[in-house]
Amino acid sequence: MKKRNMFINCFLVLVLLATFAACASTRTHESAGEYVDDSVITTKVKSLLAGDNFLKSFDIGVETYKGVVQLSGFVNSKEAFNKAGEITRSVKGVKSVKNNLIVK
Repeated sequence: MKKRNMFINCFLVLVLLATFAACASTRTHESAGEYVDDSVITTKVKSLLAGDNFLKSFDIGVETYKGVVQLSGFVNSKEAFNKAGEITRSVKGVKSVKNNLIVK
């Protein structure tokens, strides 16, 4: 009986450790919490860009990974390029911005 209880306890500890290891982030994989944070940042940036009268006519793609936001698409002026970067940097949680917008 004692061996059985000890086996069950060890098994539960191993399952718990495996769960934590599976949810941890690595260099190429986000944890569940980081993924949610990045989704929130992406949504906030998209809504601010769409709500700005100057930028709402442009199709600007937004992707976020571990707080780094990447903007992509086409704009018609350097002013629009700069404004998109400023708006993105104003969002809480943004660590840096990779502005890959192309001015045509």
